[in-house]
Amino acid sequence: MRPAFTLIEILVSVLILSGAIVFVLKVHSQNHEQIVYVTERNLHALEDSLFLGKEVLRYHKSEKNAYDLLQNSGLKVDKFESRKILKALKRQITIPEPITLLPAEETQGPAATVDQILIKDTYSSRYYRFKIQTF
Repeated sequence: MRPAFTLIEILVSVLILSGAIVFVLKVHSQNHEQIVYVTERNLHALEDSLFLGKEVLRYHKSEKNAYDLLQNSGLKVDKFESRKILKALKRQITIPEPITLLPAEETQGPAATVDQILIKDTYSSRYYRFKIQTF
């Protein structure tokens, strides 16, 4: 029986562990960038919901702030700090032509219109609004 590990065995195990740690750190740094992107994107998606009211289809190719859109929908903001934050949230809104979806001639189904809403900012987003016209 051997009383302990040899120096070569310890060096080999340290090399294997260091290689594994380097690989894990590399994967972690790549995942960290993606996690930060997804987190920021989700935060902006929550802010984008302020721009998706009923009147949004009227604002083709215009830059709007959240305060003006909320005022137009009848919501009154009294606090100065809230107004300042909402006025700082700005987005470029683009509304392409609506798309009409019709069922195939041999099948029955609903017809619908799809409105596309493009909201441009650091993290641009695309939203769809579906209107069922007939069954």
